[in-house]
Amino acid sequence: MLLGTQVQMRDDADYRMCAQLGVTHLCADPPGNPHHWSAEILARHRAHVESFGLSLDMVQLPLSSRPIEKQDSPHILLGQSPERDREIDSICALIERLAAAGIPAAKYNLNIIGIPRTPAEPGRGGSRNAAFRWELADQAALPGRAGVVGEAENWERIEYFLARVVPVATACRVRLACHPHDPYTPPGYRGVTRVLGTVEGLQRFVQMHESPFHGLNFCQGTVCEMLDDPARDIFDVIRWFGARGKIFNVHFRNIRGRRLSFMETFPDEGDVDMVRALRAYQETGYPYMLMPDHVPHTDGRDPQGSAFAFCYGYIRGLLDATRD
Repeated sequence: MLLGTQVQMRDDADYRMCAQLGVTHLCADPPGNPHHWSAEILARHRAHVESFGLSLDMVQLPLSSRPIEKQDSPHILLGQSPERDREIDSICALIERLAAAGIPAAKYNLNIIGIPRTPAEPGRGGSRNAAFRWELADQAALPGRAGVVGEAENWERIEYFLARVVPVATACRVRLACHPHDPYTPPGYRGVTRVLGTVEGLQRFVQMHESPFHGLNFCQGTVCEMLDDPARDIFDVIRWFGARGKIFNVHFRNIRGRRLSFMETFPDEGDVDMVRALRAYQETGYPYMLMPDHVPHTDGRDPQGSAFAFCYGYIRGLLDATRD
């Protein structure tokens, strides 16, 4: 397994810092709208990343975690043709350009309502930690631009997308890693029934259009947020997806709590035994990146940088301690 990051690099100093902290592999995007990345732009970006002794393993497709109102490819999940066909054609062409540039994987989201959270809560030493408490959420929030999207409609739009992109990714040998819906929300929340917010939904998803290049950006924290007892159940979930070769990237993060009531934490202070989780990935032969995600907000001059630096060291220590 590889120590990775998806933190946006602000300048070359950040690339050097990653190398200095022992990060070896990156998910990092070149500037600009992904629809407009040429093969030349991607190849130059990869060469630039590699000039720091780092490996560019992944980029983000123009399907982000933001709400549909702020998406670069909104019509795919709005189900509106012919606009969605143009957006899917553009993504297919981008996958071909990734292959030409030697970039082996891309992550993406199929997200309509973004990442709902309730007010931040105090964590260790007074850090500010993201949380979601259903009793504090606006349960009567009105639908947004997408309107009401039921389970059948959501699956139909996902099916339409996969039917077009998975064959292209398979032909190009580019792994497509989809992020689960974060967090699980009850059916109809903000008008949308989110089908990738349960383990059963994710299992159905990875078995649609079966291909070794169709899988998950497996956010361990998000999957824990789907479970009633994540401290007990997450390991079997890791094994189910890992044994089938469906994990292409891991967001190695922890939570305290359970479905519909949790707080995000530093990896060493949540409910999940992270050593045991790491060994579960090892048991399945998982070979790609482990990376921090959603770190608590700390004090200091560079709150995000300091928190991520701690997580890099934590993951590096676990990798070294569990090496066979």
